Amino acid sequence: MTAPRFLRLLGCLLLSGLAASAAARPNPFSTAGFSAKPAPRSPVVAADGSIAFAFRAPGAREVRLSFGEWSPRPLALTRDADGWWTGRIAGVAPGIHEYVFLVDGTPAIDPLNPRIKAGTLVYSSTVEVPDTPPRFDAIQDVPHGAEHILRYRSSSQHRFQTLHVHLPAAYAAEPARRFPVLYLRHGGGDDDHSWMQDGRAGVILDNLLAAGAAEPMIIVTTNGMTDGTWAHSSSVEGMQLLEDELLQDVIPLIERSYRTVPDRDHRALAGLSMGGGQAFVIGLRQLPAFAWIAQFSSGLLADKDLDLLAWAPALRDPAAVNRQLHLLWLGCGDLDPRWNGHLNLMDQLHERGVTAEFHPSAGGHEWSVWRDQLRQLLPKLFK
Repeated sequence: MTAPRFLRLLGCLLLSGLAASAAARPNPFSTAGFSAKPAPRSPVVAADGSIAFAFRAPGAREVRLSFGEWSPRPLALTRDADGWWTGRIAGVAPGIHEYVFLVDGTPAIDPLNPRIKAGTLVYSSTVEVPDTPPRFDAIQDVPHGAEHILRYRSSSQHRFQTLHVHLPAAYAAEPARRFPVLYLRHGGGDDDHSWMQDGRAGVILDNLLAAGAAEPMIIVTTNGMTDGTWAHSSSVEGMQLLEDELLQDVIPLIERSYRTVPDRDHRALAGLSMGGGQAFVIGLRQLPAFAWIAQFSSGLLADKDLDLLAWAPALRDPAAVNRQLHLLWLGCGDLDPRWNGHLNLMDQLHERGVTAEFHPSAGGHEWSVWRDQLRQLLPKLFK
C-alpha cells in the first residue's frame, strides 16, 4: 500500500471513531431561546419621568430604595410572592441620578442595571431621565468626536497610568488644523474615565460645537490619585507628584500624539472637587503653561482654614496673575456645604485685586452640578 493511500485510510478510521464517540456523549446544551430579550425591569423610565425599580431578594425582611446622591428620597419597596421588591419614584427631573437599594440595611447596587458610578469604589447605580428637546448632556444627532485611551509611564509616580482623549469631529474633518487642549481633572471618588462616562464631557462638547457655542478643542482626562486617597492627592507632596506628571509626561505625550497648539494660550486646566483643587493650585503654580484655570466644588479651597497664599503664592502679585490669565473660574452647587467657602474665596480674591469669575449651579456635590459647570465653562475657553 502506498503512503498517500495509507494516510487517507488512517484519516477515515480516525474520523469514524470520533463520530462514534461524539454520538455517544450526552449533550444537553441548546441555543433555543437565546434571541429572547427579557423586558426591562429596573430601572424603567416612563414618559412622565417616573421610574420603576425592582430588586429580587426572597430572603430579605425589608428592601428600601435610596434615590439621589445629595438629597436622597427614601422609598419602601413592596414584596411579591416570587421575592421581587418593587416600587416607583415619581416627579424625577431630567438628568443623571444615582440610587442604591438598602437590603435589610445593607447597600446594594442594582444588578439589573449595568450603569454604575465607579471610581475608587463602586458607589451606586445611575439612571438618566431624558428631556424634550434633548438636554445639553444627552447624546444627540450631531457630529460626534472620537475617544482614545492612552497608556503612559508616570515618571514621578513610577507606574503606568491611563488617560482619555476626546477629539472633536473637526479633528478628522480638518487634517491641517491644530487644536487647543483642556486638561480636565476628576474628583476624589473617581478616576480618569469618570469625566467621559459620568460627566459626559465629550457629549457636552459635541453638542455645544454643533450649536456653534464653543471652539473645537481636545479634552484630556487623567488619573488624579496618588495613593488612592483624597488626602494625599490633595497634599503638598501629592500635588507635586501630579504637577510633575502633568508637565513631564502628559502634556508632552499629548503634543507628540495629536495636532495641538503647543503654547499656554491654548491650554486650559480645570477640575471638580479634588481635581478642582489640583487644577487651581497647579495652574497658578504653572502660569507659563496655562492661561485658563477653572475649578468646581473644591473642598480644599472651601476650607475655613485655607491659607490661600501658601497654596498659590502667585496671588501675591495679582497684577501679574491678571496679565497672564485669560480666565480664573470658580463654580459650586448652591446646596453644597462648600458653597459659603467658595463665596469667601471669591471675596479673598477680589480683595487682593485678582480677576476671577464665580458661576453657580443648582444642586449639591454631584454630577448634575459638574455637567452644568462644564456646559457653562466650555463656551468661555479659547475665545
